[in-house]
Amino acid sequence: MAGPVPELHDRAVACADRLREADSVLLASHIDADGLTSAAVAASALERAGIRFDTVFSKQLDAEEVAAIAATGHETVLFTDFGSGQLDIIAEHETAGDFTPVIADHHQPADADTEFHLNPLLVGIDGASELSGAGASYVLARALESGDTDNRDLAALAVVGAVGDMQDSDGGLTGANEGIVAEGVEAGVLDPAKDLALYGRQTRPLPKLLEYASEVRIPGISNDENGSIRFLSDLGLDLKEGGEWKRWVDLTQEERQTVVSALIKRAVSKGVPPDRVNTLIGTTYTLVDEEEGTELRDVSEFSTLLNATARYDRADVGLGVCLGNRGDALDRARTLLRNHRRNLSEGLQWVKTEGVTVEEHVQWFDAGTRIRETIVGIIAGMAVGANGISRRKPILAFAEKNDEEVKVSARGSHFLTKNGLDLSVVMREASRSVGGDGGGHDVAAGATIPMGKQAEFVAEADRLVGEQLG
Repeated sequence: MAGPVPELHDRAVACADRLREADSVLLASHIDADGLTSAAVAASALERAGIRFDTVFSKQLDAEEVAAIAATGHETVLFTDFGSGQLDIIAEHETAGDFTPVIADHHQPADADTEFHLNPLLVGIDGASELSGAGASYVLARALESGDTDNRDLAALAVVGAVGDMQDSDGGLTGANEGIVAEGVEAGVLDPAKDLALYGRQTRPLPKLLEYASEVRIPGISNDENGSIRFLSDLGLDLKEGGEWKRWVDLTQEERQTVVSALIKRAVSKGVPPDRVNTLIGTTYTLVDEEEGTELRDVSEFSTLLNATARYDRADVGLGVCLGNRGDALDRARTLLRNHRRNLSEGLQWVKTEGVTVEEHVQWFDAGTRIRETIVGIIAGMAVGANGISRRKPILAFAEKNDEEVKVSARGSHFLTKNGLDLSVVMREASRSVGGDGGGHDVAAGATIPMGKQAEFVAEADRLVGEQLG
């Protein structure tokens, strides 16, 4: 059986066979939503296959982290949602006989290879937009199927990872991701539908849904509480229940259509560009086994909940939620989510107030200790398009990692990548030129550099972007 991505079938089978042969496996994964779902998919598949394993998480896989992984003494290490970009480091330990690596990743590979390497980029599939880390883990999980289960139910988590990695930014999941969605539908765990593509459909009261929507900014509604309430009140619908505003999930199909039509009409009348208006509607993904009206029912809200755990050093909480813990883990995750939202709001406001420094080809800001290094990339992406922050140049964001190192996050756009931008190359080469290291995707990447090297890094990144965009 070829699974959802036939091009990766042989690689997936080879990786699965190696894992079955191992006496002990260490599952090592990244910490964002895609990394957590990658780990959860892999952990579920390993457990069902009867393979013993331990789990560790890491913010960034560098030489020190790989050495620590080698020191655990596990015969085989399964890397999920990272590993490809660090193959040169991993290969040294493989050659030394420290462990056998098995990699399920979607990031740009380094100039090295290993026998058990599952990555969409190796077969011509775009790892930034067509298959996430969780998707790669899912392909591996399908190859690990046993007589009891084919692991198709894990497609739900794979889609959460893909959406968490913003692979639905063009209105829905495409490419190899579509095969995973199809298997999720067949397994009865996933329901894709055309709907209003705003964040918070399950949990936010309607005025807040519209007020906080950053996907499309509509004058008189976006960032305007009173404007959102006036807009809804003028529709002639009964949008309250027991004196409280309903949520999107509470509306009938007819009521939803009325709201969408009015939103589109308002956006057009206020001069919102047609291509932005069109993004109001997209493909949404519902996890049908989860309770209606909760963060877990909608994949976008689920992914945000996960981002709020590991980025605050509680990967165990996020993994617990992914693996079905709806008690203490979910309660703790919701508390972390409230904290995460507050930090994002405060960080975004700081960037808007302080502004960015604009170079010839890039723009940047240095948050120092004001923004946590694990969320500075999210805030950089949110800031693009705000006053004075251009959509036409990639943005670089700096935040202190510790007394000696600085985290750099870079965000671009699909418009820029279509014109030659590859931030994975920019981050890797610019960071290495100042004694650091980095990598990622063409549209989003990161690096760690020595403290005090920011100016040199910006100069080199600016030069590299200039070369790429010609």
